[in-house]
Amino acid sequence: MDARTGQPIYRQNADTRLHPASLTKMMTLYMAFHAIERGQVRLDSRFTISSHAANQPPSKLGLRAGQQIELRYLIRAAAIKSANDAATAIGEGLAGSEEAFTRQMTQMAQAIGMNNTQFRNAHGLTQQGHYSTAHDMSILGRHLFYDFPQYYNLFSRRSADAGIAQVASTNRRFLDAYQGADGIKTGYTRAAGFNLTASAQRGNKRLIATVFGGTSTAHRNQVMAELLDSSFPRIPDRVREVRPQRPRMLVQATTRRAQVEPSPAATAPEPQRLVLQASPPPSTRPAAASSLLATPPAPAPVDLTEALRQAGATTAAPPPASIALAVSSRPRARPGTAASPAAIENAIANAVASDEAPPAAASASLAAPVLAASARPTPSPRRSASIAAVIEPEAAAPAPAVTPGSLSLDVSSAPRPRSETVILAAMGEGDLGNPEALEVVRRPTDSGRHWGVSLGLHTSQVEADRLLVGLALRDGAVFGGARRHVANTARGWEPQFVNLSKGHAELACERMRSRSQPCQVIGN
Repeated sequence: MDARTGQPIYRQNADTRLHPASLTKMMTLYMAFHAIERGQVRLDSRFTISSHAANQPPSKLGLRAGQQIELRYLIRAAAIKSANDAATAIGEGLAGSEEAFTRQMTQMAQAIGMNNTQFRNAHGLTQQGHYSTAHDMSILGRHLFYDFPQYYNLFSRRSADAGIAQVASTNRRFLDAYQGADGIKTGYTRAAGFNLTASAQRGNKRLIATVFGGTSTAHRNQVMAELLDSSFPRIPDRVREVRPQRPRMLVQATTRRAQVEPSPAATAPEPQRLVLQASPPPSTRPAAASSLLATPPAPAPVDLTEALRQAGATTAAPPPASIALAVSSRPRARPGTAASPAAIENAIANAVASDEAPPAAASASLAAPVLAASARPTPSPRRSASIAAVIEPEAAAPAPAVTPGSLSLDVSSAPRPRSETVILAAMGEGDLGNPEALEVVRRPTDSGRHWGVSLGLHTSQVEADRLLVGLALRDGAVFGGARRHVANTARGWEPQFVNLSKGHAELACERMRSRSQPCQVIGN
């Protein structure tokens, strides 16, 4: 099929249900990439290997039960070496069990249009009810290319580090033999034969093809090469690209309702839940307190002799029985407040008039002589100060002596006007010393960038320079900070990009190899 549009170009038994073998791992890897993209796992997530995964038949990575390994290494082993134990570990780590994972794989296959596919395991070994078609596997290969381009370069690697071992690609013969090939996956079992889903690019054209049932690796690769060679001339150079739609997976949430038995307290009538109705009555308060809240009795007539005695005494006597607060002690009289003869006469007059006045007026008349005879507070000196003394303190008369307890600020002089003169402090002798010498630390601009890439050998320096300039213009994001260099070796002119970090050098070589451009990482 044309990868740009998804339109088939050549079909033969395209919808026949056959054993896919290790082409199954394409869906296993698709599920892993999907889980990483949605945040379920990360590439550095560590998966624990079960005994079921460790006991899978070859091809295998050699995982041991109980071992923990990062997901990135399992992906490399499954994609490049086609390791069965790594594929099973991915499925168990993502879904909890291989059975649950295969159900998710089948649902994903139906979501992307693989209508004749059903999975029963994550690795592809022959099993009843495990089948697919050549057309469905081409659809899956196209989704891998468009849905996860950041991981697609994995299928063009000839070897990779799988954590516990260096693994080699099972598809390296076809990748090396066919120009423009950059993936995808091989598969083989006795029941399935030799299978291959491949992708190749020439110019603006890209094809995806699938072969089932080859008799050998060489026969399978030959049939694939013939299919691609005959199909490239049949598709236009320029066509409107139609990307496949990403699958929409619906998550089913299960809500469980708790069953709670009703309790007697919850089903009882509302009045029985009032706690205050069943509380004991409050205890009896003390007699003294109750006497304070009791209604005062009617006041008795005031005796004239008793009123005179109260007016002349220096200390207060117990209040008469007619006052309501009879149980509380009255405050002592202020010292130095002896009643004058006029106060005594006023008290006699008030006592005589008490027969006609209400009880409250009688009580107030008894305290009036004491309040009248108390000393008034001394007025503040500020009140006696004149306005002229404040405005012209120098011309004012001398202030009187300040008595204890008076405010001394009232006689203080006014503040002087603020000066508008700005005084600059002179620099001291200590500021004239030489400043402390600074240590200048320099680091080369290419620190940590001691790697480069070599792009093969050429017969002339002009050809090598032209290649470097073209790649720098085309892949500025990768070679933007690199320096172009043409090495004159005994075998020819060798174009190089230097001053790269190791990661940028490896990325550049992977991109060049995907375009069938020779590339090798070198260290300066």
